[in-house]
Amino acid sequence: MVGTGGRVATFAVWDYVVFAGIILVAAGIGLFQAIRGRKETSSEEFLLGGRQMTAVPVAMSLTASFMSGITVIGTPAEAYRFGSAFWLFGFAYAIMSAITAEIFVPLFYRLGITSAYEYLEMRFSRPIRVIGTSMYIVQTALYTGLVIYAPALALNQITGLNLWGVLIATGAVCIIYCTLGGLKAVIWTDVLQMVVMLAGFVAVIARGAVLQGGLTKIWEDAGEGGRLEAFDFDPNPLKRHTFWSIVLGGSIMWVSIYSINQSQVQRYISCKTLGHAKMSLYVNMVGLWATVSLAVFSGLTMYSIYKNCDPLSNGDVGTPDQLLPYLVMDILADYPGIPGLFVAAAYSGTLSTVSSSINALVAVTVEDFILPACKNLTEKQLSWINMGLSVVFGALCIGMAGVASLMGSVLQAALSIFGMISGPLLGLYLLGMFFRTPNSIGGLVGMIIGLVLTLWVGIGGQIYPPTAENTNPLPLTTAGCNNTIGHNYTTVTPWTSLVTLTPKPDYRPPIADSWYALSYVYFSLLGALTTMVSGMLVSMITGGCKQEKLSSELFVRKSDLFCFSWCSKSKELDITEKCSTGFQMGADNPAFKEDDMMSKDVEKITKL
Repeated sequence: MVGTGGRVATFAVWDYVVFAGIILVAAGIGLFQAIRGRKETSSEEFLLGGRQMTAVPVAMSLTASFMSGITVIGTPAEAYRFGSAFWLFGFAYAIMSAITAEIFVPLFYRLGITSAYEYLEMRFSRPIRVIGTSMYIVQTALYTGLVIYAPALALNQITGLNLWGVLIATGAVCIIYCTLGGLKAVIWTDVLQMVVMLAGFVAVIARGAVLQGGLTKIWEDAGEGGRLEAFDFDPNPLKRHTFWSIVLGGSIMWVSIYSINQSQVQRYISCKTLGHAKMSLYVNMVGLWATVSLAVFSGLTMYSIYKNCDPLSNGDVGTPDQLLPYLVMDILADYPGIPGLFVAAAYSGTLSTVSSSINALVAVTVEDFILPACKNLTEKQLSWINMGLSVVFGALCIGMAGVASLMGSVLQAALSIFGMISGPLLGLYLLGMFFRTPNSIGGLVGMIIGLVLTLWVGIGGQIYPPTAENTNPLPLTTAGCNNTIGHNYTTVTPWTSLVTLTPKPDYRPPIADSWYALSYVYFSLLGALTTMVSGMLVSMITGGCKQEKLSSELFVRKSDLFCFSWCSKSKELDITEKCSTGFQMGADNPAFKEDDMMSKDVEKITKL
């Protein structure tokens, strides 16, 4: 019986057919783009799609890039255990889209860059660019390995799919269409994967609604279980998720991911016009809203079904990430091919993230390391280098997934460390874009101080996880289970951290419940502010920027912003209309005609 615990079915033949079919279609898109564009072999075509992409496919690709398998599996589990507060990230997505579209996109598009880190050399110095690129390469490789491994592990334990076969197959498919098709293949494959991800959520919600007696019943169960209390206005920065932490800290965190991360920058600068680039981010915002809404409601659906029998407390699953796959096999196993669709949805998220990472890693390596060292390379040589690097980075990411399986929770901490890095880097960009005073010394010192501070609080928080008082886990029960593990029927399962660096120690120093307890959502905000303030102070102490002839192209302009550009265009139109109206009125005036005749007489005399 559904929702009462115990073992669930595994994959049937049709599930494998659907799953394999979707993966093969993804690989086929890469082959199609390779055949279609076999004559367009330039490096720009491979890395940026020839800068001819339009807004809608780029927007869907932007959304899919960071909606990885971790997101597909993890967000419903978050809503199931902590309620719908995660949906408030919808506000953060809106703020992020506006800031990125109106501040960063015009600047990067105007400069015509391929690597986001080119700007750091233009504004500061070559060493800062190299440091920024190196940080990105190392952490993206680690993060991508984690993205491949985490959903593979969860789905392997639930569906029976071979772990290593899935790992290698995932990396191989990404390598194929990244190597052969370049960015166009990545973007169009992301479009397919975005549709599949959303279809997976819809299937879960629809089947859950049928089982529970409608969407209204699911909503009522969630309300009774305290899952709808999303708006917590407590300003305490130590609480994991509040309205303020998500809207303020979450906005800066997502700005750092979308505005300066090469995977995203590479997409919107591939658009054929600035208007398409800006529009892609606003359409992407709608895509993010749809994704997070469906994911959270899938979690509420899961709670409605398991409100009397929590699979985690009952021992049916080992980790929270296995909850949604367990639900799928529990409620959809009777429908051949549908569980395969869900697994394809999770892996579509993984494939899109991995392919984005590989293509972005190739772009920054070519632009920041190879081209400056070898300036006489032909387009054919560059094309071979691009394809070769795609294979190398794909293999590296598969290797990182293997390391993740060996190191377990230690390497999983790389996911939160990856987030910590983005804050100081964002602060460095903002320092250079808005102020002329900061110099390369101030920028470098500021970034290092910000990085040290965020790593300190982040790693400290992993060693001494926050208490239940700050994480606010909601109650769960096993009272309705047919097969329980014993103990108490009613349990509260604390989720102290997304990743755990070390086992929770017995001794907790005072700093563990203050500084180390800072919500992870604030890491980027802390890093950005620290970098900007310390960078500005160091720059002032060291004499400020000596480059008096810094191009105005390197700074944000008032005309870049939508409101100012719209106002200026309105004024220009108003002046034009007034001038044309005045000219027409003057033409009908006898005095104007008389002046016109006099001017013609003067012209004749001049000619004589």
